[in-house]
Amino acid sequence: MANISLDEYRALFRNHPGGVAVITVGGERLAGFTATSVISVSAEPPLLVFSINKTSSSWPIVAEAKSAVVHFLSKHDRPIADRFATSGIDRFADLDYTVLETGEPLISGVETWAQGTFIDRVEAGSSVLFVMQIETSSAAEAHPPLVYQARNYYHLNETNQIS
Repeated sequence: MANISLDEYRALFRNHPGGVAVITVGGERLAGFTATSVISVSAEPPLLVFSINKTSSSWPIVAEAKSAVVHFLSKHDRPIADRFATSGIDRFADLDYTVLETGEPLISGVETWAQGTFIDRVEAGSSVLFVMQIETSSAAEAHPPLVYQARNYYHLNETNQIS
């Protein structure tokens, strides 16, 4: 049994900055969502993990997916973060993207991304952790990352200070 309240739990993480990513999956229907839960797990083999809450509007589609694209957002990608964090809209309407041979949408203009296959899923409370083996990727040289902290978006500037 938890000894802290939901408000106390949220306060723990509210000021903890996290990198912002958009995760997209394909199939009969497209889905995507904004996440700050992407973490590096292993370089050999190349693995990352992200989580999604089962109450997310994207959950039913993500739950059936076999693979995904993780888009690592930079400061100029803020509108993409906002779009994929907004519930009740068609997140792909009027969005420039291509569909990879593996079926996932790749958002045009996002310079750093990884495509991979899910190799494990772990139930964790109201969320599910997806372990993804990276199959292909693209990384930008100069990538000022978008970060989320205290309910706001920021980016790292040239001296790695949050702006």
